[in-house]
Amino acid sequence: MSRKRQAAQRSTNPEDYQHVPRAVAAMPKDFPDGFEIAPHRHRRAQLIYATAGTMRISTEEAVWVVPPQRALWMPPGTHHSIVMSGDVTMRTLYLRQDAAAGMPEVCRVLHISPLLRELIVRATEMPVDYDERGAAGYVVALILDELHREPSLPLHLPMPRDKRLQRLCSALLAHPGDQRTLEEWAGWANASPRTLARLFMMETGLTFGAWRQQARVLEAMGRLGGGQAVTEVALELGYESVSAFSAMFRRASGASPSAYRPSR
Repeated sequence: MSRKRQAAQRSTNPEDYQHVPRAVAAMPKDFPDGFEIAPHRHRRAQLIYATAGTMRISTEEAVWVVPPQRALWMPPGTHHSIVMSGDVTMRTLYLRQDAAAGMPEVCRVLHISPLLRELIVRATEMPVDYDERGAAGYVVALILDELHREPSLPLHLPMPRDKRLQRLCSALLAHPGDQRTLEEWAGWANASPRTLARLFMMETGLTFGAWRQQARVLEAMGRLGGGQAVTEVALELGYESVSAFSAMFRRASGASPSAYRPSR
């Protein structure tokens, strides 16, 4: 049986991978643009990765945007939801407790090297109950070694717990190009500007301006990963010029906007 046929016949129910008697269980699953996975959790730790398309992953504490060059490490039991941007080919790894030892105890964005990408894809083509002493066992061992070597990246958006601030942040996530000042938002949120400024720092560790910029960076990653043009993204997110947007994006992410667009 071919590798592609094996992958196609593999279960796409995450619950079927939580008790697999192997260190790593790999699940391939494809999603259309805009598909939403409702809040849920898994018994195993997982590496949430997609070879194409971009995912916005939300927990109670933060939001992450994950393009094909990145993956999100998620400890076991973490309550989360996912929204797809573009057609997404998700390739998830579920790790047994001993295999996840030494990995972060909180969610972290990880860089995915070309080698690790190919190893993850190969894992989804192997039998779920793979031979640990054969070639598949070496693939899994190399995956775990690479995962422990990959540096984590500060690409997340902390979410507040205050109800007024949650409402404001949700509105900004829905319309990240909104140009209203904190003073203008204060009347909308029924709170003083001083109160909102204090709450932003206390609950997110960021000023209002820094939080909004990070929200725009993450939104831009998602749109660029979905194939949207750089100029279009810049203008829709409230920037007066592409050069201003590109400079901000490079400072925040360490890469140019074009680096996040899918290769043709």
